[in-house]
Amino acid sequence: METALTHRLSTLSHPQRMAVFRLLMRRYPDALPAGEIAQALTLKSSTASVYLAALTQAGMISQRRDGTRLLYTVNLDATRDVVSDLFLDCCRGRADLCPPQFSDLLRSISPMSDQKYNVLFVCTGNSARSIFAETILRDLAGDKFTAFSAGTTHRSELNPFAVEMLESKGHDISLLRSKNVSEFQGADAPKMDFVFTVCDRAANEECPTWPGQPVSGHWGLPDPVKAQGTDAEKRLAFHQTYGALRNRISAFTSLSFEALDRAALQKHVDAIGKHTSTQE
Repeated sequence: METALTHRLSTLSHPQRMAVFRLLMRRYPDALPAGEIAQALTLKSSTASVYLAALTQAGMISQRRDGTRLLYTVNLDATRDVVSDLFLDCCRGRADLCPPQFSDLLRSISPMSDQKYNVLFVCTGNSARSIFAETILRDLAGDKFTAFSAGTTHRSELNPFAVEMLESKGHDISLLRSKNVSEFQGADAPKMDFVFTVCDRAANEECPTWPGQPVSGHWGLPDPVKAQGTDAEKRLAFHQTYGALRNRISAFTSLSFEALDRAALQKHVDAIGKHTSTQE
């Protein structure tokens, strides 16, 4: 009789079903509609529905209804079961048979020390949202964190409305520039302790695994660069984005890192990502 483990592994063995699962893992804790999943992976709607049904039947993802839409998210309990079953059944619980990084993931985050944590904010263009986040973290807690930001596209420039907003808030913008993630993926790049995506498109993209297995989170926000209307209406969109990021980063820097293990810290990071208040 087929076990739950073999059924789930069989479901994930299909490249495109695995692509759907990996997308939902990258976007966790977001719940995505089938249409967005199909668009992100360039799948036909009918094809995406078949893959989503198979993953749901295997218990790897769950669905809930939101009006006329079905929203899908990863079933973390089932995902953990797959990993633990492989470890116990195949490796017989022997840590020495597993990759070194598996043990690293089980270790707690080290208590805060004199060494700063490196934090990278990733967006598509690195022109507004990730630039906001880098600047806010640097000015709020530069003594504890070294902030970086980057974009997944190869060419971009700082958005003038973003620059104007930062200046109006009293931030120093003299050192800001648009960067590509490739700057942070080389052998000489600083090791990241935290990596946050701040736009859905960047989170949807298939990116290389970051060295050192940093704690990661998705703090997606609407792109203020796409705001339409008068300059005043556009400035309002940038103001709302700035406020939401400042609130999230304030909550992040207020965490008691010395008292949290990796699992607890990840839960806090995910919870912060669900917070969308724009009030300052």
